[in-house]
Amino acid sequence: MQNLITVNLQQIIKTTIVTAVLSASVIGFTHAEVGEPEKEDLKFGFIKLTDMAPLAVAYEKGYFEDEGLYVQLEAQANWKVLLDRVITGELDGAHMLAGQPLGATIGFGTKADIITAFSMDLNGNAITVSNDIWAQMKPHVPHEGGKPVHPIKADALKPVVDSYIEQGKPFNMGMVFPVSTHNYELRYWLAAGGIHPGYYAPHKGDTSGKIDADALLSVTPPPQMPSTMEAGTIYGYCVGEPWNQQAVFKGIGVPVVTDYEIWKNNPEKVFGVSQGWADEYPNTHIRVVKAMIRAAKWLDEENNKNRPEAVKILSKSQYVGADYDVIANSMTGTFEYEKGDKREVPDFNVFFRYNATYPYYSDAIWYLTQMRRWGQISDNKPDSWYMDIAKKVYRPDIYATAAKELIADGVIDASEFPNFKTETGFKPPQTHFIDNIVYDGSKPNAYLDKFDIGLKKDDKI
Repeated sequence: MQNLITVNLQQIIKTTIVTAVLSASVIGFTHAEVGEPEKEDLKFGFIKLTDMAPLAVAYEKGYFEDEGLYVQLEAQANWKVLLDRVITGELDGAHMLAGQPLGATIGFGTKADIITAFSMDLNGNAITVSNDIWAQMKPHVPHEGGKPVHPIKADALKPVVDSYIEQGKPFNMGMVFPVSTHNYELRYWLAAGGIHPGYYAPHKGDTSGKIDADALLSVTPPPQMPSTMEAGTIYGYCVGEPWNQQAVFKGIGVPVVTDYEIWKNNPEKVFGVSQGWADEYPNTHIRVVKAMIRAAKWLDEENNKNRPEAVKILSKSQYVGADYDVIANSMTGTFEYEKGDKREVPDFNVFFRYNATYPYYSDAIWYLTQMRRWGQISDNKPDSWYMDIAKKVYRPDIYATAAKELIADGVIDASEFPNFKTETGFKPPQTHFIDNIVYDGSKPNAYLDKFDIGLKKDDKI
């Protein structure tokens, strides 16, 4: 009798499972469930910038714990230290510059296999100049109703830079790292205004990026940007928030253009891990991405309604540690240029909408084109090379697995993600650049040919 009950019970359980699977199939929620995390205790690094927000929110709102992960977040001294610690395994992963996994993979700087399956945000940077430089630029900037017309192009800075060159004085500007978005955005803006930002020549051992430069760009850690400019060491800089708004609050400088105006909805930071770590802990990796997608959605949902709470979180000393008002100036949908000239910029920080979290191959290829344009990639490469590197580093397959889990869990609707059946990883040709040059990620060499300033074809320094 006992055996009969056991057999019947097993049959009932089996029937129930089959019925559940068939029901799930009918409503379109079949998925290979992600297994338990191979590693539960994790340490992630970040730099004190507002775009580290998905990490802080995933921690503070319990999204990591929901995935069985116990995470420690640790601020890092600079981008090089952060990357080195991911490579050595001291950090399990980190908030990274979008160019860092690409630069490491191709061997510009430290050579290592780093991948990303999650884009942390769009936009979020600006270019700020000192009060003195702004006073010299201002006569060359169109005005309406007593206010500067935006976007302000580098055409207005060119006469200032030319005057420094005529006097034999270097015109120094700051950016945060050689493979940072900030470096490429600053270079893009300068070159669009006829100001040469200089070349790299790693094959000659020259990684200064100052060959043939009109404006000399050097590395300064983000939190030190305002004080470095105030000291007169640099005359302007490109950095993420809150360090542009900090210059306004301190009365030492004026942000002249946001990266949203240089390239609308440009990718900014990514979450990076080593290839070895991803191979060893695949379930853990997917669960990390799941938690961060949820955090990104929370940051953007219902027209940024959660941003004030996010600003409170970020203002804590263990995260960004800047004053609430300084962080809120950009995170809540506004941006202040000259003191008192606060304008609506609702998409200054984007974390989820416009498929911001998806790691597009075309985004990776844009960074690689800029590395080639400025000599960080010394030799001409075929279009196929750009695609191969993009596919090696950017991992939409891992992202899609995490997203499908969230859809199956009923946490996020499928309509809020790309259509994974048809998504190619390439955005349509992008037109919203400050110089009106169209970018098609499927044709990197044809794109490079469009620029007056920069390397192309077989050019070599």
